[in-house]
Amino acid sequence: MSRDNNSGRPKKPRSSTRNNSDDSRASRSGHSSGSKPFKKTFPKAGERNTDSRRSGGTSYQDRMDKKFGKTEQKDFITNSSEEKKPFGKSAPKRGGSRPNTFDTRNKYERGSLKYGRRPGSSDDRNQDGAKSFVQKRRLNKIDKDIHKDTIRLNKYIANSGICSRREADELITQGLVEVNGKVVTEMGYQVQKIDKVVFDGQNITPEKPVYVLLNKPKGYISTTKDDKARKTVMDLVANASPYRVFPVGRLDRSTTGVILLTNDGHMTKKLTHPSFDAKKIYHVTLDKKLTHEDMKLIVEGIRLDEGVAVVDQISYIEGKPKNEVGIEIHIGWNRVIRRIFQRLGYEVEALDRVMFAGLTKKNIKRGHWRILTEQEVNNLKML
Repeated sequence: MSRDNNSGRPKKPRSSTRNNSDDSRASRSGHSSGSKPFKKTFPKAGERNTDSRRSGGTSYQDRMDKKFGKTEQKDFITNSSEEKKPFGKSAPKRGGSRPNTFDTRNKYERGSLKYGRRPGSSDDRNQDGAKSFVQKRRLNKIDKDIHKDTIRLNKYIANSGICSRREADELITQGLVEVNGKVVTEMGYQVQKIDKVVFDGQNITPEKPVYVLLNKPKGYISTTKDDKARKTVMDLVANASPYRVFPVGRLDRSTTGVILLTNDGHMTKKLTHPSFDAKKIYHVTLDKKLTHEDMKLIVEGIRLDEGVAVVDQISYIEGKPKNEVGIEIHIGWNRVIRRIFQRLGYEVEALDRVMFAGLTKKNIKRGHWRILTEQEVNNLKML
């Protein structure tokens, strides 16, 4: 044993403080003094920590999942042999083992519930029924008005298109309406359809004015009724208006083209009278070429039984042979164009009216009709 240089005492053997501290920790943790110290190893990259599974313990991630109630997560499948999951939320399965795919038929069979109802449901059927009921009620109302024997005077005036019922009441109280030649100021006065009602010096009808433009085909006559049971233009416009309309002027059976039908008596008189100068243009096809000399004679005027037939204008049609001409007139004599050419030794093979009072048959097929626009009606009234 060595002695200390200073005190002469023998030196004590040194003991490591680290070992002592390890022993003390081991004793506190319950391990014997001869056991190895606790040392946790971390797994390398790409390896999994399986110590806890071998020892029967739980890993940190398992404890967190158990603590916060998360379900067990599965590894992401990349093997093509495994079934791939669709991206996002999957549609709920129906009918047991039905594949989890979107079918567009489900959308329409189930219906869009955005507004709380399904397409084609009872609500839609009720709405369709309501619409048909409203339309049926309107038609029934018109039908009752047509077959009604009497009608109130203010409604009579309103139906003629002059003004509203309230304004008609004011006109009646002011004494501006006559019935069968007598001034009527009584409110609620009932008139018959055969009565003659005059306002501002003009006869009026209890029907709203209707204007139908027809492209007349060959084989129809321009009358409302025929004793020989031949086809008339009324057969072509049977569904055009609930009111009865009449042809303005006439076209013979073999003549085609535009013709106007209306229930406006004042307009009919205006367009048919020669003094109003309603222009009519015809496309004429002759059996032979028309010479320049005969064309000059037609312009000068051809004398017929009614007098001299005045032609406003006549010319050849560009791009057509010389036997096809265009002629413009304003007189409305019976078969006047055919008789003009017959006087000069020509036969009219085809006659087509392409314009009447500024109205043309554009976009109207042969045998079809259309209702005039408001602008076209205003143009007729300004003639």
